Amino acid sequence: MKFRVSRRTRRLTIGTVVVLAIVGFNGPALYSVASEKYHDYKINKPEYKAEKGHWEIVDIPEEFRINTIHAALLNTGKVLLVAGSGNDAKNFAAKSFRSVVWDPVKNSFKNVPTPNDLFCSGHNQLPDGKLLVAGGTQRYETLEGDVQRAGGLMIVYNENPDKAKTLPAGTKFTGQKNGMTFVSKDPIVVPRAKKKIDPVTGEAKVTSNLSRVYVEAVKKGRKYQTGAQDQYRVGGLRGQEKQDIYGIAQKLSFDKKDFQGIRDAYEFDPVAERYIKVDPMHEARWYPTQLTLQDGKVLSVSGLDDIGQVVPGKNEIYDPDSKKWSFLPRKRFFPTYPGLHLVGENKVFYSGTNAGYGPANRGRVPGLWNLQTNRFQKIPGMSDPDVLETSMSVPLPPTQSRKFMVQGGGGVGESPKSTNKTRIVDLKEDQPRFTDGPDLYDAVRYPSSVVLPDDTVLTTNGSKQYRGKSDSNVLKAALYDPAKNAYDEAAEPLVGRNYHSGGLLLPDGRVMTFGSDSLFADKANTKPGEFDQRIEIYTPPYLNKEDKDQPHLADLGDSRKTVDVGDPLSFRSDDAERIEKLRLVRPSSFTHVTNAEQSSVALKLTKGADGKLSTRIPDDPSLVTPGWWMVYAVDGDGIPSKARWVKVNVDAQAGTVTTTQQDP
Repeated sequence: MKFRVSRRTRRLTIGTVVVLAIVGFNGPALYSVASEKYHDYKINKPEYKAEKGHWEIVDIPEEFRINTIHAALLNTGKVLLVAGSGNDAKNFAAKSFRSVVWDPVKNSFKNVPTPNDLFCSGHNQLPDGKLLVAGGTQRYETLEGDVQRAGGLMIVYNENPDKAKTLPAGTKFTGQKNGMTFVSKDPIVVPRAKKKIDPVTGEAKVTSNLSRVYVEAVKKGRKYQTGAQDQYRVGGLRGQEKQDIYGIAQKLSFDKKDFQGIRDAYEFDPVAERYIKVDPMHEARWYPTQLTLQDGKVLSVSGLDDIGQVVPGKNEIYDPDSKKWSFLPRKRFFPTYPGLHLVGENKVFYSGTNAGYGPANRGRVPGLWNLQTNRFQKIPGMSDPDVLETSMSVPLPPTQSRKFMVQGGGGVGESPKSTNKTRIVDLKEDQPRFTDGPDLYDAVRYPSSVVLPDDTVLTTNGSKQYRGKSDSNVLKAALYDPAKNAYDEAAEPLVGRNYHSGGLLLPDGRVMTFGSDSLFADKANTKPGEFDQRIEIYTPPYLNKEDKDQPHLADLGDSRKTVDVGDPLSFRSDDAERIEKLRLVRPSSFTHVTNAEQSSVALKLTKGADGKLSTRIPDDPSLVTPGWWMVYAVDGDGIPSKARWVKVNVDAQAGTVTTTQQDP
């Protein structure tokens, strides 16, 4: 029996042949266009967005585009974007420092005068709603081969017990043996010597005091470097000062010169939208971590100092009432931007995560740190412990669980190693120990993780190699469910992000991501990369449900509430029957794979008449630190309301840590 081919089938066959022929001549380009169109069609399908979420790029007018290194959600609902010099040495030389305030609701922007180079500073929320920004950049690094003048560390001693000495920038130091002259780059104060009277003999014992300063040779050239220790005469001194004050330096060479930090500190006022200078830190810091404690004071840890060395374990406390800094009495060393989280009264969890700088064999083991006693309890079980640099640590929701996850990471420095491991620890266990969680979507450095109001964690982006080398950005994202201990694939980001990137939860339940600072823009690593100034918004699946709007949540009484820990708190909702849980979420401050205060606290929910929702703030100030928080109401489908803001006051009984004005 013969079959006849219909004319319609013949037309389709001919059309297919023609298309295949065209593809044969125009293959790569045609496939690329077709693939792009199909991808755009797929990610905009309602069912896709409801399952995986959706990304879109924010339209930023050119005059407000900056190299966003730091981002913090303010209690006004706006976001402070901070570049400082933006990892651009030309901007630094020109003293062009940038900050922008962005309103994600109106998508409006405002340039803010920036008083110093806050690039690579530390920042955190204060009890009154201001943002503390401390540290930043005093000097850019100079790579070996680009150094034109020999230089290094000069330690300046003072043997006079009666008087400190101020030495201005430009002070000359001349070697007694080598005869070479070096010049200080910054002013310093050398404290007076310490004098102690022997109670038996009555004799005074004097111990010299010291300060440090970076110096460079007066002239260019290799012949002006030194190879051994020497004592240096200090220029401009008279009389006895010539004997009392002197410098000592080891090798002053052409080695790579690292970034150097500053001591300056500022409070950013979110209402006035301006920086207010406060007392400087005792130590200069570049790449420090800042953490609010249970009494509202702030812990500042690590960083590169004013001569480019990792601060040697001298950690400080900021008092937002007095606006002054004081030292912890005992030292504890960490690499820069350590992942720290408050987990009890003066009890800090160190996840082992960090953003680089510091020896590979010191300060990298995770553990529990008691600020009062300085005791450090190591936590074992970390898999791939040699690739914790540029990893991300996140408190798993709700924060009461005291469970933490460490995601991804890379080897020390520019190591090509990276991992897809996740590691989970339960700090409520008698003997906490890390165990492996589900694998991440890829082996990545610099993943950004944001805790969502529905008790999931969005993790996005990263790169397989250091700073995206060899075009290794990973355009993937996933949603982790702690209850299932499993990841679900999320929509793929449109922008690749690695070094100098991050993400924040917004009050409406969406997520913003920012930044990316690739070294190169091609696989061969020959084309210099450009900083990605785009902001991207992720709308999670819970905001893409068909015919399901966000549940309503309104305040009872004042639109902005103030409560103490342990106080009752009430809201009203037209959708009270839908609401199943309340979450208290800390506004985030993110930089360099570090978000020390990210937290989502479960609130007990009681429903009353007329849509009243009642709860109580937990009475643990180490769980709910003082300051502004967001409250989300979440329905049975995991859909959150828009946030309502609540200010939590410090408990007068909250524990304080002992500090000292003396250098530890």
